[in-house]
Amino acid sequence: MNDFYVTEQADSQAIPLIPLRQDEFESWKASASAAQRRWVEASGFNAAASQFCTLPGPDGSLQSGLFGLAEQGWLYQLAPLVASLPCQTYRLQCDWTREQRLQASLGWGLASYRFDRYKANDTPRAALQLAADIDADVRSFCEAQFLVRNLVNTPTEHLGPAQLADAATREADLFEAASASITGPDLLTHNFPAIHAVGRASASQPRLVELDWGEEDLPLLTLVGKGVCFDSGGLDMKSSSGMALMKKDMGGGAHALALARLVMQHRLPVRLKLLIPAVENSVSGNAYRPGDVIATRKGLTVEIGNTDAEGRVVLADALAYACEQQ
Repeated sequence: MNDFYVTEQADSQAIPLIPLRQDEFESWKASASAAQRRWVEASGFNAAASQFCTLPGPDGSLQSGLFGLAEQGWLYQLAPLVASLPCQTYRLQCDWTREQRLQASLGWGLASYRFDRYKANDTPRAALQLAADIDADVRSFCEAQFLVRNLVNTPTEHLGPAQLADAATREADLFEAASASITGPDLLTHNFPAIHAVGRASASQPRLVELDWGEEDLPLLTLVGKGVCFDSGGLDMKSSSGMALMKKDMGGGAHALALARLVMQHRLPVRLKLLIPAVENSVSGNAYRPGDVIATRKGLTVEIGNTDAEGRVVLADALAYACEQQ
């Protein structure tokens, strides 16, 4: 991530980016030099939302940039510029509040995201200089959202239930949290029958991933995220088009893991528990079937009307376990 964010002290020559509303544009032109006015007019810039215009200095080098304020919110002010600006280092020149600058700077990072695990992309990117008062927060929020995107974008071949558990273990180790997984037949021993039923047909065993962090005397915050690493629909099989993007069915677990990361990184005064029922909803001779009546941790039984409704089934066990905590 360091190639599109730099610290405030890293580049004293960062090019200022100046936001303008359309109702401010005429007053800006009145204060600009004749050369700048001609340049802006020739560029067709009028401070419309998401428009931008770079301004040359007297020697022809890039001196500054103007951009029109968007209407969608602060997260989207800088995002449209990322793909179009020349590959230089920039800084915001404005009187925005800390939260506004934080959101706009975060938007810059999210717009810079690339998933390059399988296809390298070495094209240089423009970088944004982060002011000292927002630097750490912008980076932590951006890293958490990149964690979600990378997990969701990774195909199940490389991110099945075991690898999703490994991802949780890495985050736990990073922040000195405890982590464990209850896997395969042990789910039955520890009374997680619904998670086991949904995931038993896969070559990658189902599991309940658990992470614990924080002092025992703090209020408990439990996050539960759906970790269906692929959803074929089970015996009620999805169509080819319906199955195409089902590597993303663990997105709830990815979000819960990234939120847990932020809780730990910002050292919030809570006792954190993260639960991810991680399964693959597959088809084999022991797959659960329409019409089956399966047990759950809470003691209720569930009649399966459609095996493509697997998410609520695995979450039932995890949520029941969460509710047992004081």
